[in-house]
Amino acid sequence: MEILVKKARRRDKEAFSQLMRGYGPDMYRTAIAILKNADDAADAMQETALTCWEKLDTLKRDDYFKTWMMRILINQCNAIYKQKKRYVSDEMLQESAASDTAYNSVEWRILLENLEEKYRTVIILYYVEGFKVREIARILDISESAVKGRLVTAREKVEKLYRPAKEVSRIKKAACNYQRENGLFRKELKSL
Repeated sequence: MEILVKKARRRDKEAFSQLMRGYGPDMYRTAIAILKNADDAADAMQETALTCWEKLDTLKRDDYFKTWMMRILINQCNAIYKQKKRYVSDEMLQESAASDTAYNSVEWRILLENLEEKYRTVIILYYVEGFKVREIARILDISESAVKGRLVTAREKVEKLYRPAKEVSRIKKAACNYQRENGLFRKELKSL
């Protein structure tokens, strides 16, 4: 990819197009995770590509291209997200969930939605995109310790959100089993 970056910096449009196509799936996963809407994700990706092309000369090191591009993408996504300030409908969730196996779990999507933006972004970059703490710090322009802190906080929040739901489900299942074992369902059905 570094060869393509070098060519793109010399204003080779084909090399730049290949770069964007190569990083397209990563960009889409990140954008859809933040925006939860395919059209908005596509808009963010298009704006990111345009910004990257226009500001390619500001890239300090060729090997930082992906990190630099992802930072631009996240900024674009945040701008769109803040501009719209909308609620996500079930249809949008289903549409975006079908796009990537990493987001097929409704539980995962609900947990992500319940996280504040700064925690959600770090979780997505770390667990979904596979960036290292150092790289996330560079992308978000924060310290590595801030990234680690956000990851810890995000994990704690996810655990708090997830554990009660699991406990309630376990308790309901135990109650149903108790009712079945003691014939309570049959009595209730007869009285109806």
